[in-house]
Parts: sequence; C-alpha cells; structure tokens
Amino acid sequence: MAISRILIANRGEIALRIHRAAHEMGIETVAVHSTADADAMHVRLADHAVCIGPPAAADSYLNIANIISAAEIAQADAIHPGYGFLSENAKFAEIVEAHDIKWIGPKPEHIRTMGDKVEAKKTAGALGLPLVPGSDGAVATVEEARAIAAEIGFPVIIKAASGGGGRGMKVCESEDQLETLMKQAGSEAKAAFGDATVYIEKYLGDPRHIEFQVFGDGNGNAIHLGERDCSLQRRHQKVLEEAPSPVLGEEDRMRMGEVCAQAMRDMGYRGAGTVEFLWENGEFYFIEMNTRLQVEHPVTEAITGVDLVREQIRIADGKPLSVKQDEIEFKGHAIECRINAEDPFTFAPSPGKISYYHPAGGMHVRVDSGLYAGYSIPPFYDSMIAKLIVYGRNREGCMMRLKRALEEMVIEGVKTSVPLHQALLEQDDVKSGDYSIKWLEEWLKTRDG
Repeated sequence: MAISRILIANRGEIALRIHRAAHEMGIETVAVHSTADADAMHVRLADHAVCIGPPAAADSYLNIANIISAAEIAQADAIHPGYGFLSENAKFAEIVEAHDIKWIGPKPEHIRTMGDKVEAKKTAGALGLPLVPGSDGAVATVEEARAIAAEIGFPVIIKAASGGGGRGMKVCESEDQLETLMKQAGSEAKAAFGDATVYIEKYLGDPRHIEFQVFGDGNGNAIHLGERDCSLQRRHQKVLEEAPSPVLGEEDRMRMGEVCAQAMRDMGYRGAGTVEFLWENGEFYFIEMNTRLQVEHPVTEAITGVDLVREQIRIADGKPLSVKQDEIEFKGHAIECRINAEDPFTFAPSPGKISYYHPAGGMHVRVDSGLYAGYSIPPFYDSMIAKLIVYGRNREGCMMRLKRALEEMVIEGVKTSVPLHQALLEQDDVKSGDYSIKWLEEWLKTRDG
C-alpha cells in the first residue's frame, strides 16, 4: 500500500522540508513536538500534531517509545527521521519496521555498519573505497598504537569508533604523547557515546572535506549526484558548503562518483547516503559514511534539479530511482550558509525571541527555516535556525548573489552568524576557493589576535 501519511520524527527547518516534499506528493504529515516546540512552524503547518514530551531531547525527540506511540495514534504509515536525533539509530529503524511502519531511510543493517567507524572503514575498504592509512580496526593497547604509528608515521589522529562532532578525537604529534592522548580520547568517547573504543589513522596535514551524495533503491541499483565541498569548518562542524568543489575537475568527479555508486550497488544500499572523504594533493581518503539526509543536501538539489527528499519517500515506498546516472546533469554552482542563533565570532549561543524576520529573496535564492516574527528560539536544541542557499551559473556569480542575499537577510532579537558569512565572503582565499578544513579556525585566530 502506498504511503499516505508520514510522521516526521524531527523539528525545525528539516521537519518543514520533509512536510513540503510530502504535501507536493499528496501525502499527509504528522508533526511531533516537545512542549518547547508547541508554536514551531512545522507544528503549525502539519496536518496532524502530537506532543511527545518535555523540552529535553532525551525525553522527546530521542524517546523512541513516545514517537512510535505518536505514529500509532496518528495512524502514520511511514516515519521520516530527518537528520540528527534518531536518523542514524539502527535500533529505532528496526522498531519502526517491526511495527509495520515504513522507514524512510537505509536498511537498519547498513545504518549499524556505517555508524561504527571501525566497521565502516573495514566495509569501505572491502568495497574499494580509498582509505587513510591506519589501524585495521580498534586499537586496544598503547603497544599496538605505537607499532601502527611507527609504520604510518607521526602525526597520527586517535578517533572514537562511535559518534562524531569532534569528540573523542586527538591529534598526536609524537610517541611520548600517545599513551596520554589515547586515554583522553577513550574517556571522551565513553562519556559522549558510551563506547571507549578508539582507532588510529594518519593525520593529514591540510586536507579538504569533500563528500559524494549517493542514492540506492535497495535492489542493487545506485547513482551518485556529485560532490559537495564542506571544508569551511569550525571544531569539525560545517559552516558553509558548496557544490561543485572548486578543486575537482570533471574527470575526478565522475571517477570518484562512480566508485561511490558502485560501492552502494555492491552493498544493496537503500535511500540517501553521503560518502565523506578527506582530499589532499589530488588523493581521496574515506573517513565515514552518513546513512541519512545531510544538512547541506540543498546545494546538490540546486545543481542537479533532483528533489532528494521526494526521492527518499519514493524509494521507501518501493519505487525505483526516478533518474538514471546518465540523465543527471550538473549545472552551475550552489552555496549554502548555515545561519545559527549565536554570536558570529565567539559562537556563544543566543536563544531568544525573534522581534523581526525578513528572509532573503530573489532569483535562485532559497531559505530553509522555521523562523517567524514573534517566535522564541528554545535553548534546548542545536543553534541552527536557517539555511541560506544560493545558485548561480558559475561560482563567481553565485558568490555575488550570496553577498546580496546576506545583505537582505534580517533576523532581529537574537545574534546570528550572518556577519560571519559576510566577513568570509570578503576573504581572498574564500573568493578563490583556496581553503582547507583548517582555514576557518586559523582565520578566526588571526582575527581575534
């Protein structure tokens, strides 16, 4: 039976994004919300709404029992998890399917495999994806770590096997630091993710972060939709993303895209996924795979014309991919700015009431946001409040349009990261596309200094 009502197990702009795609397909939506989000835009626009708990995410958006109950009460026949929260929770996906509700996402076994960074690295290697030199799996002892580091050379990076966001991650410059940093990384990983397992990789000096969007139908058919460059980061959190990457040529794009798509075919992957790489000196190194929709998916939509959320829903409904690889055309350039409710340069959170809101507009300007005048941004969740996505025929034109759009964007009542993006667009390295994952933090230091 075709999907007729989707419960959206998320909040904010991504909940709205899913709602809009569903309505354009003639599908009803069910919003779930905490008590703190009772007045949120995704709740106002949905066909049905169910409160699932108090403000704390653990008691609401991460409460599996409450979300399943809401789906049953609202008679939803599918659940879309968005990104974050439970989107990469294999147990949740299994519970959803056990209740005869369609899971709009990858197969639970793929979520589980690719969610464990050690297993993901093994799987990626077996599928033919290029790997960063390092341990084959978890590193349990300092002696083992010393042997690996001696083989691949310092500096090395110690990483948590579970989780992300920069936690449980330590750069080690020399052998005498190894034991201390292994303990610190393990302790951080245990506290953040409940798993102290770590592994070791060669630390790349000045790489870019380039990721490929993939899509599979679960039956061995898969495509790629090109790459995104997400190298402008602070504390491993992306700030600005663009597609295509300023440093990749057409030949490398199609070669690596096909490698990723073939890996998905071999896995029998279903739904949307992103294969993430570090890129340095013309070489790609697999770092992880996200088995969900990405925050930055709109830049891919802009240059390909493919609605990724619509495609997710179609595939969950058992339909084939709506496009073949040779039908995908990459046109123009797109950039996304993540706009957060925070001080633009100290990054201190700035929740509060929006006194005035005027989103940017005009040709090829898109704003994904649940903001409105009078809305109070709650202090309990991620600080991202909007995404500004701009498209142009080429990178230069895209950046000029982005400058204009940022000038038009007015959000009053709280501090936002709009001034940060405006300052970034004035920097020569950003204008030329000559930046790495270290660039933003180094620039912020010189600015503060």
